[in-house]
Amino acid sequence: MQGLFNRALENFLRQRHGPALWHRVVHRADLPFDSFEPLLRYDPALTDALISAACAELCQTRETMLEDMGTALVSHHDRDGLRRLLRFGGICFRDFLHSLEELPERARMALPDLHLPEMLLEDRAGGHFTLRAKPPFPGAGFVLIGLLRAMADDYGVLVLLDMAAPVGGFDVISILVLDESHAEGRRFDLAIGVP
Repeated sequence: MQGLFNRALENFLRQRHGPALWHRVVHRADLPFDSFEPLLRYDPALTDALISAACAELCQTRETMLEDMGTALVSHHDRDGLRRLLRFGGICFRDFLHSLEELPERARMALPDLHLPEMLLEDRAGGHFTLRAKPPFPGAGFVLIGLLRAMADDYGVLVLLDMAAPVGGFDVISILVLDESHAEGRRFDLAIGVP
């Protein structure tokens, strides 16, 4: 998981802020290399140094930078594979939310060595949900908030997302679905290339 996240952060910083910023982050984090292999394991301290260096270079809080990255994971044009994997979770945003508990197993079918964090969803009725996710590193829940925000936009749904206090080692995200037909969602077809 660390390698995949580190590579995703590298791609986000290169694409959104350019290679010069990425090289400054590498230098500030004192990395012995300038690129990550997504399926390799890395020391969690290295991931923390990478996040801290990126936040310092961007003059952003950890929460803001990680949420922006989570949004970019789904909304950037070259990330359509991840978007498609997530959209297979359901035809509406509520179905998508309920499918999150199954996401680690679905991802492992494609990449057996990939271990996504455990997620538990509580449907509290009236459009209120609580998502608990076991974070692989401090702040990981904010990546998930960004991803959820982008997916809500993809479905055309207006949501309110908030990070609650952690419980039992889990990040806790409060989700309130305000309007399920707020905007026209992005087109999604099961088959690629359908007109």
